[in-house]
Amino acid sequence: MNKHPEYLLNKISGPQDLKKLSIPEMEQLAQEIRTLILEKDAAEGGHLGPDLGIVEATIAYHYVFDAPKDKIVWDVSHQTYPHKMLTGRALAWLDPDHYEDVTPYSNPDESPYDYYAVGHTSTSIALATGMAKARDLMGGHENIMALIGDGSMTGGLAYEGLNNAAIKKHNLVVVVNDNQMSIDENVGGLVTALKKLRDSNGETKENPFTAMGFDYRYVADGNDIKSMIEAFKAVKDVDHPILLHINTLKGKGYKPAIDQEEAHHWVVPFDLKTDKPLAPASSAPTANSVALDVVSEEIEKGTKLMAINAAIPGVFGLDKI
Repeated sequence: MNKHPEYLLNKISGPQDLKKLSIPEMEQLAQEIRTLILEKDAAEGGHLGPDLGIVEATIAYHYVFDAPKDKIVWDVSHQTYPHKMLTGRALAWLDPDHYEDVTPYSNPDESPYDYYAVGHTSTSIALATGMAKARDLMGGHENIMALIGDGSMTGGLAYEGLNNAAIKKHNLVVVVNDNQMSIDENVGGLVTALKKLRDSNGETKENPFTAMGFDYRYVADGNDIKSMIEAFKAVKDVDHPILLHINTLKGKGYKPAIDQEEAHHWVVPFDLKTDKPLAPASSAPTANSVALDVVSEEIEKGTKLMAINAAIPGVFGLDKI
């Protein structure tokens, strides 16, 4: 049964319906989408913080661009819950009986608005660049966009994409969704570069993106629908590569997800009132816990160790040592 028959979202069967809304109505829609993300994640588990943070940008994208003719590639695609709700799949959030109707990532078997079955980081820019080149060879004119988080920008494949994206003067927009987090806190030279861009409102001369050939634009509040609509209108139908840097708040609308970003990147089923998991964590040993015990024992013996891990030390327990 539809839990929210009164929601405006029920009237949105696709972007064509979204385009009829006013700014206040879109702001109402954003709140409804956040509520539905929280309700479904509380019941089923899933990605939380990334989806809460990208709601306004997703609404603005579908308001301005003409999907599925215009195409967007979502990096990882774990942040596509709002996109799915706005492209004919809202019932999978409105009705608990349909929670399993959609996959947690983009899926071309599921919708013509999804172009790749993705799940790994850092691939979007290269994919979008290939789509743009194919479009040019075929004489097409649709807009091509990649949306990538600052966490994914720490992956090498993202730089291979950037290195090729701006070689040719053609329509291609790369949106960097900068929330200062990956799953864990970001590290590296790019973090410093993005901070300088944020602190200068995008005006610092130390800009790695212009150095690579991109026209650069900055949006200070990527969670403001009006600002995002204006930004997307400004880059629609461009004839050269543009990098649009937007500053968003991961976990927006749910304080625990803002205060504990890593813990709320992906969640198990939880109580919305207490933020506590519905089932206690298993006390049985895991591969990570066994490895951590061995490492801890070696450290106590005075053994010199260096740990090399993926960019999620908390998941491996390495933050404890």
